[in-house]
Amino acid sequence: MSAPLIEGLPVGLAVDGLSAVMVVTISTVLLAVLVYAAGEFGRDEAHSRFYGLMLLFAGAMLITVTATNLVTLLMAWEVMGAMSYALIAFWWRETDRATSGMIAFLTTRGGDVGLYLAAGAALAGGALGLDLAGLAGVPGVWRDAVVAGVVLAALGKSAQLPFSFWLSRAMAGPSPVSALLHSATMVAAGAYLLLRLQPLLAATPWAGPLVAWVGVLTALALAAVAVAQSDLKQVLAASTCSQIGFMVLAAGTGAVTAGAGQLVAHAATKSLLFLGAGAWLTVLGTKQLGELRGAARRYPLLGITFTIGALSLAGVPPLSIWLTKDAVLSAALHTSPALYVMGLAAVVLSGAYVGRALGFVWARTPDRAENRASVLSQVPLPFLAAASALLGVVIAPQLSLSWWELGLSGLLAVTGVLVALRMRAGTRGLLGNWLGIESMTRSVIVGPTLSLATALARFDDKVVDGGVRAAAATGAAVARLTNARLEISLDAVVGWVARGSRALGRWARRPQTGQLHQYYAQAVVGLVVLAVLLMIVR
Repeated sequence: MSAPLIEGLPVGLAVDGLSAVMVVTISTVLLAVLVYAAGEFGRDEAHSRFYGLMLLFAGAMLITVTATNLVTLLMAWEVMGAMSYALIAFWWRETDRATSGMIAFLTTRGGDVGLYLAAGAALAGGALGLDLAGLAGVPGVWRDAVVAGVVLAALGKSAQLPFSFWLSRAMAGPSPVSALLHSATMVAAGAYLLLRLQPLLAATPWAGPLVAWVGVLTALALAAVAVAQSDLKQVLAASTCSQIGFMVLAAGTGAVTAGAGQLVAHAATKSLLFLGAGAWLTVLGTKQLGELRGAARRYPLLGITFTIGALSLAGVPPLSIWLTKDAVLSAALHTSPALYVMGLAAVVLSGAYVGRALGFVWARTPDRAENRASVLSQVPLPFLAAASALLGVVIAPQLSLSWWELGLSGLLAVTGVLVALRMRAGTRGLLGNWLGIESMTRSVIVGPTLSLATALARFDDKVVDGGVRAAAATGAAVARLTNARLEISLDAVVGWVARGSRALGRWARRPQTGQLHQYYAQAVVGLVVLAVLLMIVR
């Protein structure tokens, strides 16, 4: 579908194989999240605002995945970013939540500049329609600028290094927001864009390797961060960065089908886990792992579905992510053994953070009175658990899999889970603080930027505005001086002319006596004067 926007730049939407998968995934997860929210939100919440923002957010994501050119993509991308800010800061009266929404928004906006760079470079390179399919054909240095912009925007949106810290801040939003944002929508948008534009990455020699290495480094580093967390939602947030890293790795190595399979399996799994964590937060009033001891035993449905999702997230056989993640790792092995080894290390750490979380929620604790979980909020969980477990079987025929690679990754995932089951203590160090990236960003970027802005503001106030004010004051002084002197002189000249005119008028009236003989005498005198003048002239 195409509709005119401005001359040569239409709004274009299309559904093909990859976008069709995303449309179905987004719609399914959205339905599950909204059903959960209907049972989760209390009567005092702003239901209309929440559901309106969620639908706008999901609608923008649907346009993002079906856009055929950069104009359409940019419009949807901007709306999605704005809605994410509104949803993360949904409880805006709480200062910390509003601040978290602002940090998440500004961080992703920093990456979004890349799409404008890409659009400008594409136009300069001759891609007048800005069609996504034609970006790979942009010539020379302009293609490098296009791919640089796309990669920057995608890494920012998908919370890859060095942008990962904003996803920690996104946990300030309601649990349904976290479930949708972390599974099938905003965080997945960057990975989807890289998969969609994989021909562009392949056409630029440096882009594919760069994307692959950023993806695998994020998968490894953020898995380590997840192991160190003591807050269940922070564990899941860090794991999202890590799992999206595998999708980015797939885009960098050209494994589009494997990356799409990982995206779909992760969407079902992560929405399940966030909804389960949200349900525990509602009934127990906490998301700290130490205070969730035995939660799975006290709420069996929540416990069982959460466990299925967690084991799938770890890549434990035979669950979905085991198959999709291994297909990504297989592509990495054919590209670079180093990428494959680092990916396997990330698999071990994935098992570790999952095992640690399961060790807490299944721990034996004395029974105690608890609140009941809403029935409606639990309705989507079995369906998402089934998808988390079985989607891999549906996707597997489309993937390139090797039995020894499957066995190795599955063994490492199980080993990570078993080793970490007894792990208890988190850490407040560098890993616990999300590698200190937010603090570093404040020191290296935010602080100098604010200092520069302050200095420029002072320069503007003191020098630029001061110069304007001085010029205005000088002009006013000159005007007053001119008014005091020139105006007086002009008034005097006008007065002299007026007085002279009046005098001439009086003299001109004197001959006008009304007596005929005087007029004859005046005429004679005039003729005599004229005759004398003629004789003198001659």
